[in-house]
Amino acid sequence: MSDLTITSLGHSGVLLRRDEHVLVIDPGIFSDCSTLHDADAILITHEHTDHVDPVAVVDAMRANGRLQTWGPKAVVDQLTSAGVPAERVHALESGDSATIVGFSVRAFGGAHALVHPAIPVAPNLAYLIDDAVLHPGDSFTPVPDGVAVKVLLLPVSAPWMAFREAVDYLHAVAPGVAVPIHDGLLTDAGKTIADRGMGALAGSSQYRRIALGEVYVVAD
Repeated sequence: MSDLTITSLGHSGVLLRRDEHVLVIDPGIFSDCSTLHDADAILITHEHTDHVDPVAVVDAMRANGRLQTWGPKAVVDQLTSAGVPAERVHALESGDSATIVGFSVRAFGGAHALVHPAIPVAPNLAYLIDDAVLHPGDSFTPVPDGVAVKVLLLPVSAPWMAFREAVDYLHAVAPGVAVPIHDGLLTDAGKTIADRGMGALAGSSQYRRIALGEVYVVAD
């Protein structure tokens, strides 16, 4: 089995590759969605457009006949309403496990973090990929007992979170490596400030930014 690699697509979008299989997570409007045309599968945490660009996903699925998508039922409804055939979009719920183009996927959590009491809470699933990489979407969902995370894709800036909450989540998960995501609204200076602060408070974890387009190898 070849190495598991992560490529940053910007904001919360990442591309995972292993054994020539490609899984794209959260290709939203702030991410590079051109990679979808060469992907085997798409995994989406929730329906907000910074995590799923429906136009890009629909276009890619029309152009790439093997491409299929998984996500919460709200995402399935969103994409089927946009014209994606129902048999190519698959609903996941908290507690589900699935094998998606060779990747093992565990879904847990279920709710987006609260933005404001006046704003409805959207469904949101966190995903553990190959028992190694955790993408929480827009949440700080606790990991199941006994799970040791190698790479945490850590949200660092959003209307629904505070910096201290990201630090607390990093400490609670205690991954080998924390990789910042959800930073599409930050300037370069803002990213530098976030990285400096988070890196200083990472505790036992390594804090490591993956540059846009960079291929990062997940250590065994």
